[in-house]
Amino acid sequence: MVNVLDNQKKNASVALPPVIPQHIGIIMDGNGRWAKARGLPRTQGHHRGKENLRQILESCVEFGVKVLTIYAFSTENWERPVGEVRVLMSILNLVLDQEVKRLHKNGVQVRHIGSMDGVDPRLQKKIMDACEHTRDNDRLVLNVAFNYGGRGEIVHAVRNIMRDGVAPEDVTEEMIGRYLYTGGQPDPDLIIRTGGEFRLSNFLLWQGSYAEYYSTPTFWPDFDKSALLEALWEFNRRRRRFGMIDEQIDGHQTGN
Repeated sequence: MVNVLDNQKKNASVALPPVIPQHIGIIMDGNGRWAKARGLPRTQGHHRGKENLRQILESCVEFGVKVLTIYAFSTENWERPVGEVRVLMSILNLVLDQEVKRLHKNGVQVRHIGSMDGVDPRLQKKIMDACEHTRDNDRLVLNVAFNYGGRGEIVHAVRNIMRDGVAPEDVTEEMIGRYLYTGGQPDPDLIIRTGGEFRLSNFLLWQGSYAEYYSTPTFWPDFDKSALLEALWEFNRRRRRFGMIDEQIDGHQTGN
């Protein structure tokens, strides 16, 4: 589902497309390659990527996006070098320390999607405190996919359904959706991957089944407001069929 915005109510310097995705997912890829291209250690790319997140959040609020899901740390990322994992954990700590008050002030609701298994208890508390502190905000929902994997999310949902004693014949797609980490939220309309790759990388496997995918060669630290706007224009150039054919879509839209 999408919401249609009145462009005249927005900043006149930004030409917005007529249709803005209600929910955007972003696979923030390319930090290490950004650093390598500049002769810097990979960890500097992660720090630069952290700084870039702020302007993307501000742009999403300005453009009228209602839900943003960012892929911050996957369950597979634990396999990276110990030093790099340590830096990634410290960056999340910094974001929680430095940004939560600003996010709260700007009406952003922070949600964690993923597992807490293996996460330092002090970091767990910071994550839960951030979610609790911003829980009543409704300008933008920010899902932070941390220690997240799409397959693991589905397994988690199925286990909880079984624990609740749901009969097999009562299990539906809608029910599974409610048991996912994103239960109650709209599925993503658009999933963006920076860094030029064309992989899902275990991100929102269930929720993204009918999302439009957009891959850009731009590394995440350089993916700025104008790059996000171009992704939105490309989204508007797509024709979303949801398994139907064009004649069915046209008939549905015109009421014929």
